[in-house]
Parts: sequence; C-alpha cells; structure tokens
Amino acid sequence: MGQDVRVLDVRGISTITEYCVIASGTSAPHLKALLSEVQRDMKERGVLSYRKSGLPESGWVVLDFVHVVIHIFSSEARAYYAIERLWQEAPALPLPPGP
Repeated sequence: MGQDVRVLDVRGISTITEYCVIASGTSAPHLKALLSEVQRDMKERGVLSYRKSGLPESGWVVLDFVHVVIHIFSSEARAYYAIERLWQEAPALPLPPGP
C-alpha cells in the first residue's frame, strides 16, 4: 500500500480529469509494486490506462485513466514537485479504513 495517499476531487478545476490520486512509495521497488498493483486492479475492473509516463527508478510514475490520474512518487520527488499545491482548492475525499 502507498503512503500518504490523497484523493482529490478536481472536477470543475481541471479540464483533463475528475480525480487525482497522489501516493508515495519508499523505494523504486515499492513504486514498481504500487504501479503493478494499480494496473492489475484497474484491469480487473475493466478500466485500461490511457497513458503511463515515468519509471519507478525516476521517482515519479503517472497513470492516466482519463477520469482518474494517479501519481506515484518517491517521498523526495513528491516533496520537490509538491503537486498538491496545484490542486490546493480541491476537496480531499476520505479514504476507506485500511486493513
């Protein structure tokens, strides 16, 4: 599971998507595992990604599912890019309780 996961409702703010999910991983292998898990889960739901950009080794991977864009960062890259500031007026949605 990703760390510090945030789901932002950007409807009416963004012209490219409805929701942004932002999560952090602890290492390149963790980012790779998160990427694989998201892709597998979405495929099982019948949702295929429109585009993927970045590599786990770069510290940032973006998955575009059209209505949802998922950003998976290393902690360092997330702090550096601080993309949450782009959507600071977007409401954060509550997450279901974890296991």
